[in-house]
Amino acid sequence: MTVISQLQNNKKDLNQVRVVSQPPPELKPGEALLRISRLALTTNNITYAAFGETPHLRYWDFFPTGDAAWFHMPAWGFAEIVETTVEGLSVGERFYGYWPIASHVVMNPVRVSERGFYDGIPHRLELTSAYNQYQRISTDAAYRAADENYQMLLRPLFITSFMLADFLEDNNFFGARQIIVSSASSKTAYGTAFCLEQNDSVSLVGLTSGGNTDFVAQLGCYQQAVAYDDVEQLDASIPTLYVDFSGNVSLRNRIHEHFKDSLVYDCYAGSAQNHEHLSAAETPVHGPAPQPYFAPYQIKKRNADWGAAEVTRRFNAAQLAFIERVQNPTAPWMNVIEHAGLERGKTLVEDLVGGRIDPKAGHAVVLD
Repeated sequence: MTVISQLQNNKKDLNQVRVVSQPPPELKPGEALLRISRLALTTNNITYAAFGETPHLRYWDFFPTGDAAWFHMPAWGFAEIVETTVEGLSVGERFYGYWPIASHVVMNPVRVSERGFYDGIPHRLELTSAYNQYQRISTDAAYRAADENYQMLLRPLFITSFMLADFLEDNNFFGARQIIVSSASSKTAYGTAFCLEQNDSVSLVGLTSGGNTDFVAQLGCYQQAVAYDDVEQLDASIPTLYVDFSGNVSLRNRIHEHFKDSLVYDCYAGSAQNHEHLSAAETPVHGPAPQPYFAPYQIKKRNADWGAAEVTRRFNAAQLAFIERVQNPTAPWMNVIEHAGLERGKTLVEDLVGGRIDPKAGHAVVLD
């Protein structure tokens, strides 16, 4: 008998993680049951968890648990249909998308097409549509069976990287000649640097912990790798743009204090070190107010500028090049580690929340 097992976190304490099980409901017309095959877990998932109640994000609302004190941490990966009442979907079809960390999920597929479907379950209709799309692997031009782990680990982060790099270029870097990137060892950060490394109009400085400076330097996509303790050694006269992937309030204030009027823009892009939203943080005394970045806004703009097909084509080409670079056998940027089952996934989530993760590792939870 099929049992749905779910990994859940406590809303008031992300360190509290549990696995609960229940029998699946009987499918209603218009529903499908999917078995989740494998999921990617990164610090990006902790961002989803930390910002779960933020009004324009609402990550806690995608997959309700039925218990107001607990939530599902969403993750990207692959799932297969095991039962369906929906015309146009077949048992065994495999999809890439945004799932709960669970063994199975019931969805309400709508707008079924050659590309895939949207989850039309009522509570998701008012949430960001970019997270409601499920792609058939059979029609995904960038899909490679051997690269599933890399696709699910990198694609959701790389869409942020790709569109962030495009956003900055689209705005001529707000007049900056230098970009400082915090949490430079994170996949989203070095994905952004990868997209910008051929642009000679700016230099890229990767800020990281002292223990990660060698790793960041060896990536080759930053012109400099600088430890957090050495921020004040940077030239404060250069027009500078700060891309904040760390969410570290103290670091942000130091950067604002050091660069003062030379800081032309502060782009708040992530929260690797801080589980509070930007609105809860102290506003710096000097320089521009931090501006939150949200990839779907730039995607919407480029869909209007270029058309959705061209956006997809450009992204697919960049993603394939990025995956090739990341898994380069002579100098890999990431080593994939697989964790079998939800109990192993529970330990991994606890390590992610606690920051006990090697930046060179990519983690996949395998549920097959």
